[in-house]
Order: sequence, then structure tokens, then C-alpha cells
Amino acid sequence: MVILAHGFGGSARNFRPQARALSDRYRVVLYDARGHARSEAPGEPAQYEPECFVEDLLAVVDGTGEQSVVVGGLSMGAGVALRFALAHPQRVRGLVLAAFPSPPRSQAGRPWALAFADAIDERGVAAAGSEFVWGERSRFDPDGARLIRQGFLEHPRHALSSTLRHLLAVQPGVAAMREALAALAMPVLLPVGSRDAGSLEVTRRLAQALPDSELVVVEGAGHVVNLADIEAFNAALTRFLARLPEGAAA
Repeated sequence: MVILAHGFGGSARNFRPQARALSDRYRVVLYDARGHARSEAPGEPAQYEPECFVEDLLAVVDGTGEQSVVVGGLSMGAGVALRFALAHPQRVRGLVLAAFPSPPRSQAGRPWALAFADAIDERGVAAAGSEFVWGERSRFDPDGARLIRQGFLEHPRHALSSTLRHLLAVQPGVAAMREALAALAMPVLLPVGSRDAGSLEVTRRLAQALPDSELVVVEGAGHVVNLADIEAFNAALTRFLARLPEGAAA
């Protein structure tokens, strides 16, 4: 069983190429995070704190009927997947952390996630997205920005703002998690694009901190690494799943 969680502003659709590639050998579950696409978008900002996203993922795992599964995600989804593994290590047989999110960075005097949330609240999703995702101030590579833009506008304004403030803005750095990471015994796959400057740096630090990890740098790929080079990403994911103990991902 493999469960994959999408990134900020995305949806379950973002992992369809992986679901199709794995479907002949593995059960794959995709889901929309709270506040995204078809999932509910609570109105209370506190309902977008990290623990809420972890509980959602736990509900998805429980819904499979499996005691332990392979859990993975891209960017925001990778951050949630790691939090889940730290909170419920007995439920995770393998972990896939793609394009892991970098800790909040300053932009014009404010952390990027908070500045982005302010822009959404003040000017709306389209204007904020143009400024922070696919505009001149974007932290994403052009291909990644284009892919994010495709589904970005379908999500509720308040949900995106609250996710930025209460989940992404509190993403801890590797140094703060080092002791907890060293205790994770499950195999971990770390795919990241060579053009994804922010995630590449933090992913390399994760590879050093995790005792059983495999770093895979996908040449020429940006932030949305699973869609930027589907073939290379799927090949790395398939190899990783094949080396897990028998029955770990089936």
C-alpha cells in the first residue's frame, strides 16, 4: 500500500502518473488535503495546524485497513508525511519525501509563507498567485510554477491563507529535527530536482540526518519533480519500493 500526498495548491491529480505506473503491482491511495480541491475547507484557522493534517493522513491510513504502509508526498505533502512518520512510526514501512519544503525564508522583511498569506487576504488568490508563484517574485522554476498554477485557483481563499500561516510558516528546519530524524528506522527515498535550489539544500541535509535514506537528484527537474520528469521519478520510486521488505508496499 502506497499513500501519496500532494503539495500546496495542488490536488490528488498531481500524483496520477505515479498511481498509473504503480497500479499493476501496488495499491495506491491519493487524497486531497484539507482546504484543497474536493476536501472540506474548515473556516477556523486553527484547523490548519500541522496536527490536523497529520490526523487527516492517519484517517487515510486507517481507512486502508492496513497496519503499516508506505507514505510519501511532495513539498507540503512531504512535510506532512514526515510529521506523520515521526508521530506514528509503527504505521510507516517506507517514506518518500519529494522536494521537501525549506524552512520559512524572509522576503521583503517577512517570511515567504506569511507574506504570501497576506497577499491572498488582501488581493485575492489570483493576484497573490501571480506575485508569489508564477510572477517575478516566484521562488519556483518556470515549469514548476506553470504546473502549480494549473490547479491553484480552484482552492478556497481562506484555506490557502490558513495553510500558509499555520502549516508552511512553521515548517522546522533539519537541525531542529535532527535527534528525532536519527531515530527513524524505516527506509526513506528523497527525490529532488537539480533546479530546485531551496529543496535541494534541505533534502541533502535530510539525507545526512536520516539513517536509512537514499537521495535521488533528478537532473533538469524543478520543484514539482514528480511531474517535471515522470520517467525518472517513477523509476526511482519503483526501485525504492522493490527493495522494501516483502509485502511492505503491496
